[in-house]
Amino acid sequence: MRAERVAIDPIAQFMQEHDQALAQLSSLTKATRALEEQGYSADAYRKVLTALTFIDDEVSVHNRREEEALFPVLERYVEGPTQLMREEHKVLRREFRKLRAAVRRLEADTADTTAARDLARVSRGMVQLFVNHIHKENHILFPLVQKFLTKDALREVARRML
Repeated sequence: MRAERVAIDPIAQFMQEHDQALAQLSSLTKATRALEEQGYSADAYRKVLTALTFIDDEVSVHNRREEEALFPVLERYVEGPTQLMREEHKVLRREFRKLRAAVRRLEADTADTTAARDLARVSRGMVQLFVNHIHKENHILFPLVQKFLTKDALREVARRML
């Protein structure tokens, strides 16, 4: 008997991935706040590294799939929002590099309170940008997708995501 291929809803998948990212961003915020307020702890630092790994691995794949699978299909109907999202992806990548550099500074000297404060500051800025970006996609971009894209177009997006 042949296994049936389950059709995925690409928008539901993107939104689920957003939820996972928001959970990691929350953990990152708590961990960097703890490092800033209470000084270095292995537990807080490990949580920062876990969030960094998630962003580096999962979020980069998520954003690439949006740019390569979803945006080209949506751009057949409307372009402005996808251009904005692409620009925000670039800004988020740049802010992530700053975050990674701030983590390396703290790693070089875990007793450096200035490095811990800088890490928390950079983290707050990046998290705010990320949360705002996710909100725009969930509440502006994805409703546009659901309004303009046909079921066939959504299936195409799903195929492109594989």
